[in-house]
Amino acid sequence: MDITTGGAFLRAVSTRLPNLKLLTDPVDLDGYRHDETAYLEPPPPLAVALPTETAEVAELVRLAALHRVPIVPRGAGSGLSGGAVAVAGGLTISFMGMNRILEIDPSNLVVITQPGVINAVLKRAVALEGLFYAPDPASTEMCSIGGNLGTNAGGLCCLKYGVTRDAVVGLEIVTATGEIVRLGGRTTKDVAGYGLIPLIVGSQGTLALITEATLRLRPTPPARATLLAFFPSLVSAGDAVSALAAAGVEPCTLELMDRTTIRAVDDDHHLGLDHAAAAMLMIESDLPGRAATRALEIAEAACLGAGAASTIVAADQAEADLLRQARRLAFHSMERLGVARMEDVGVPRGRVPAMLAEIEQIAVEQALTIATFGHVGDGNLHPNIILERDDPDGRAKLGRATDALYRAAIALGGTVTAEHGIGTSRRGYLELQRGSAAVALMRAVKTAFDPLGILNPGKVLPDA
Repeated sequence: MDITTGGAFLRAVSTRLPNLKLLTDPVDLDGYRHDETAYLEPPPPLAVALPTETAEVAELVRLAALHRVPIVPRGAGSGLSGGAVAVAGGLTISFMGMNRILEIDPSNLVVITQPGVINAVLKRAVALEGLFYAPDPASTEMCSIGGNLGTNAGGLCCLKYGVTRDAVVGLEIVTATGEIVRLGGRTTKDVAGYGLIPLIVGSQGTLALITEATLRLRPTPPARATLLAFFPSLVSAGDAVSALAAAGVEPCTLELMDRTTIRAVDDDHHLGLDHAAAAMLMIESDLPGRAATRALEIAEAACLGAGAASTIVAADQAEADLLRQARRLAFHSMERLGVARMEDVGVPRGRVPAMLAEIEQIAVEQALTIATFGHVGDGNLHPNIILERDDPDGRAKLGRATDALYRAAIALGGTVTAEHGIGTSRRGYLELQRGSAAVALMRAVKTAFDPLGILNPGKVLPDA
């Protein structure tokens, strides 16, 4: 876009939306270039808009379409795929000003919310009504509901309760032409027409902009009982995951941390974890009373049978909460070790041991530190590639390591992203995983929703 077009667009926005907060100062714009994905260097946006109402979003989109200005929707900026990074000459729309919980409806077990509400804030609000919002990303205290919807975020308890898409029953969206459309509602079951909600959730703002969501709630489950199991090797921990499934254990949380992660987390939080262990599983049950105790007994036996060196049951709820919070902060502990790039591969649960072995082999072959943690119960692993902060070859090393990781996951029948999204950082591998015919269908969908190509261009789909 040339300067004349950008200037005309900004003048039109100021005229049509005089009360809209619009940032154009280079100092302000710099903070909206990035998300949390390391080693991306996007340009600053043309401007940043901070709407508070759907009508403002719709008018912004109409003006952007008229002037052919690309739009990048943005939540809290905590994403790890480059999905919200700025586009040259584009308008970034920050939804953090749309941060109201509009209604909690206990009779229908739903909450209606704007996209700028922080996940943990929503959880606490519905908890006051005795209700539970299940999607539970590790970044719950900082990520927004809109960002969760954009990436179809998972989290620590999605093994039992599902990912964000499973909690969505209704959306309000703004289309690429600026039309406001409502999808779904409060009904538990609805199969009228094509399923547009599952298509939009996870599309990272490339098909429509989400301005409101109706989300499914549940009654608050019992407090969780927590078991830690320490293993002499990553592969034996992976074997334990298979043993747990075979034993019929259905935990609400099944998380893995490898040796590097255990040590980094323990150095930060002083939990007394076993620094000699190669891996640790955190297994939680939220079944009522004795059922949870029995589930952990079965889980402990399965872990010991798979080769666990030791096990620990959390003494009380406070200790369990502390251990869970330490797992949530694992990525921040990794960042203390250097520049950490968190990856997001997923494989079938039965192939978790094989993927863990592949990660270890890649680390050896590439002479890199790769710290792995993740939602191992559903096969979602987060290998963290850690590089020295001033390494001049860091980008090249990262490229070789991620290429090896992605190809290994695909070869095992898995995915290059389980919950963080394709975004910018993984779009070159979409066709390798999905195939050219599937990507052609995706391009047709994109064209139908966004014929001008202004919604988050350069994200998700590879270049044609």
